[in-house]
Amino acid sequence: MRIMKTIRKMGIKSVAVFSEADRLAPHVLYADEAVCLGPAASSQSYLQGDKIIEACKMLQADGLHPGYGFLSENADFAQKVEDAGINFIGPAASAMRIMGSKLAAKESVKKYNIPMVPGIDKAISDVTWARQIAAEVGYPILIKASAGGGGKGMRTVTYEGELQEQMERAISEAASSFGDGSVFIEKLVTRPRHIEVQVLADKQGNTVHLFERECSIQRRHQKVIEESPSSILTPELRKKMGEAAVMVAKSCHYTSTGTVEFLMDENLNFYFLEMNTRLQVEHPVTEMISGIDLVEQQIRIARGESLSFTQDDLSIRGHALELRIYAEDTRNHFLPSTGTLEVYKPPKGEGIRVDDGYVEGMEIPVYYDPMIAKLIVHAANRQQAIEKMLEAIKNYPIEGVLTTKEFGKFVFEHEAFISGNFTTQFVPAYYTAEAIKEAEQPIAEAAAMAALAFFIKQKSILKTTIHKATSWKRRLAQ
Repeated sequence: MRIMKTIRKMGIKSVAVFSEADRLAPHVLYADEAVCLGPAASSQSYLQGDKIIEACKMLQADGLHPGYGFLSENADFAQKVEDAGINFIGPAASAMRIMGSKLAAKESVKKYNIPMVPGIDKAISDVTWARQIAAEVGYPILIKASAGGGGKGMRTVTYEGELQEQMERAISEAASSFGDGSVFIEKLVTRPRHIEVQVLADKQGNTVHLFERECSIQRRHQKVIEESPSSILTPELRKKMGEAAVMVAKSCHYTSTGTVEFLMDENLNFYFLEMNTRLQVEHPVTEMISGIDLVEQQIRIARGESLSFTQDDLSIRGHALELRIYAEDTRNHFLPSTGTLEVYKPPKGEGIRVDDGYVEGMEIPVYYDPMIAKLIVHAANRQQAIEKMLEAIKNYPIEGVLTTKEFGKFVFEHEAFISGNFTTQFVPAYYTAEAIKEAEQPIAEAAAMAALAFFIKQKSILKTTIHKATSWKRRLAQ
């Protein structure tokens, strides 16, 4: 829906592809034409690249936007699209291959002297060698899948005794999840922040950055809350990170939108983590503070147009926050919550934006990612943005499934977030059962006081006794 809105704004016709489970989804009804790919399972529908290309040919589509998930970072699919004479609205397959492998990405950028986390930038499977590397960088360490993402194929090792077991697990999970069991070792950065930089590059060699996004509020190594700009970056550090991100993009001759991710330690040292070769889910916060429609830029770049602005033309306007509304039970390890959206009414107002793919009455299926929507707010400064977000959450009734709204409220009211003093460990550090109960205590006490006041008021009201006719005189005479 997000992508098609820009396509329609630009006067372009759109074709939606869908699975049988999504036959009545808003994006299907919104498109000018739609093609069913197959059954609900993504392996039989959305991951069927050849079927998607066939649909493009059948309807004479001249461009394909891969979206955020499924095949969006699949270099082989991107190459097949281009080979079929269809314009892939994203980077070249060659750049995707380089940045799709964490090891290849490290190799590509290291000649630019971009800071990287201490460790080894080669695939490793020998435990003896792994012990040697771990001893050199020092425990704790991270074992990471080269082709990984979303926390899969990643294991923390705190001492030598658990190295072999965790390494075998990481290799096995990487192989089953990505078809590539390559892993490498990095020093574990303690108390890290996850900060990423949005880049934009045309086919004429012009590359700019659109500032940073703070993405440290995560669960299972996956983002839930994002903001722009980060509350801890100075102008000097922002410029330095932005220039590093541009160099990463240029190292692989990148075009289109992309995101360069960094880890930052407690001393504000930053390290290159990876590059995402697609439009990020959290791109709206960048759009809100920059005034740039990133989907429109993707399409213009794919057409061969040059960027119409330079780095000096870009500036940060206000502050933006995003909360991902997942259908999840946040009190039970964020497990997916399926069901029907019995009530679903997105908030509206100045500075409030909702990017969603559902409407009231729809069912949240078990087949796909449980994200219902993204709630984005924009205000003049961070404090006002937090206040606007809390008001938007309050005015966003959702019934039928459990969601991350409650979690979002907890975060935006928490002192660690408000002060900006938080890390990627926010959830394990603060979002505990005891903390939730403590946060709810004032609400429970207020409800109890209201109930008591109502009881006392009712008790004080004089009530007329209702008399019923009886036969007591007759019984007395007997």
